[in-house]
Amino acid sequence: MKTDTAPGSGAVFFKEKYLELSGLTAAELGRRIAAGDVKVREALDAVFARIDAVEDQYHCYITIDKEKAFAEAVGIQERIDTGALRGPLAGVPVAVKDNLCTAGRKTTCASKILHNFVPFYTATAVERLQAAGAVILGKTNMDEFAMGSTTETSAYGVTKNPWDVSCVPGGSSGGSAAAVAAGECLCALGSDTGGSIRQPAAHCGVVGIKPTYGTVSRYGLVAYASSMDQVGPLAGDVTDAATILEVISGYDEKDSTSLRRQDRQFTAALREDVKGIRIGIPKAYFGEGLDPEVAAAVRKAAEDLRAAGAVVEEFDLKYTEYAIPAYYTIADAEAGSNLERFDGIKYGYRAPEYTDLHDLYKKTRSEGFGTEVKRRIMLGAFVLSSGYYDAYYRKALKVRAQIKKAFDEAFAKYDVLLGPVTPSTAPKLGESLKDPLKMYLSDIYTVPANLAGLPAISLPCGKDRNGLPVGLQLTADGFREDILLRTAYTYEKIRGGFESQKIL
Repeated sequence: MKTDTAPGSGAVFFKEKYLELSGLTAAELGRRIAAGDVKVREALDAVFARIDAVEDQYHCYITIDKEKAFAEAVGIQERIDTGALRGPLAGVPVAVKDNLCTAGRKTTCASKILHNFVPFYTATAVERLQAAGAVILGKTNMDEFAMGSTTETSAYGVTKNPWDVSCVPGGSSGGSAAAVAAGECLCALGSDTGGSIRQPAAHCGVVGIKPTYGTVSRYGLVAYASSMDQVGPLAGDVTDAATILEVISGYDEKDSTSLRRQDRQFTAALREDVKGIRIGIPKAYFGEGLDPEVAAAVRKAAEDLRAAGAVVEEFDLKYTEYAIPAYYTIADAEAGSNLERFDGIKYGYRAPEYTDLHDLYKKTRSEGFGTEVKRRIMLGAFVLSSGYYDAYYRKALKVRAQIKKAFDEAFAKYDVLLGPVTPSTAPKLGESLKDPLKMYLSDIYTVPANLAGLPAISLPCGKDRNGLPVGLQLTADGFREDILLRTAYTYEKIRGGFESQKIL
């Protein structure tokens, strides 16, 4: 892969420019572009130089589209120069998870069955990024149809963790998280159904937010489990994440689950003050199965917030042990229904040889879907089948209601809940796929927020003995992203800078 160059530029320019820009956040780069200190083309050149240098090592992207990115940059620069385009993300290079539709750009969901799918429309969240002047670099790797926790189920190869290439980056938004951590973009979009933004953010040492369900439009997001899917940002710090969330959120008439919210000034919540904020720590989050180093780092974060003036105490959060079975029952049931549309008739992969329509369906889906996706389709069909619907699916819905009620009771007493994101730091490549049940259980701390539709954030709070990042999770009541971001921002200031993987 060869980077396009500006007239008179060369390798020295790229390295110097990259080193100059590598320490900047997206918001800082946006300010420098607005001030005229950096041109949009220069920012793109620097990021593409970084991609050229490390992409073969990390494999964060499925598709990189330099031609479109440079073409977009020209129009964006003109609008910035004339004052027609203002905003914190104008000219900032961003990446998009490959399950968000992009007109004229392939959207594969990391699946063979969509290997040649080019949508004619763009997801609302991506449209809003583009309207704000962000430049789309390409589409990031992911677990196939967002089904997985390691970005190893992709039909297009495995993404590796920039902190340690022998480890997974997490999933399903692992490509987006790894790209931010590796400096292959300034920020990225992901999707979170049961922790698919927060978990890879934790493993890659970046910030990830799952907003309140309905805050960001799901239009153009290829559905996994429609009642839990939510688009959100992955970024280098809390400020960038809040900035992106502010841009992509808002009502969308094309999404029936979209909410009309007036309280979307998320960056206004970024102030260093947790005095009097009540923080609850669920005791069940520190039980059997949690790595001692993860527990120590998270408890240290809680003590730091206590020292800053927060009121911190432990409490019993009910029904935590039922979250995983309820989640996978509901999610797989919805996945089975959502994936019925991929049949080889309308678009995507079609089996080359078949005898009749039924045989076409069977062979196309058998050949087009990967093992994990087929496993979840079968589980979904089973829990919805006659004789098992009441025993499994209906019961899971009742448990979901009880989990939501337990959170309501907790938030009557606390403003924010604090705990780990994952039971351990990033596992080695190949370990999780050997034991799917163990992989499912790794979502134990993240799925409750999706079941209840609550906002939650992951941010780094330390490292284990091997230097791998540990993630801190904060969860707030619905529509309380303000207090969630305020707490996260304060902790980030207390913690100080977190070592980056961006330097060449």
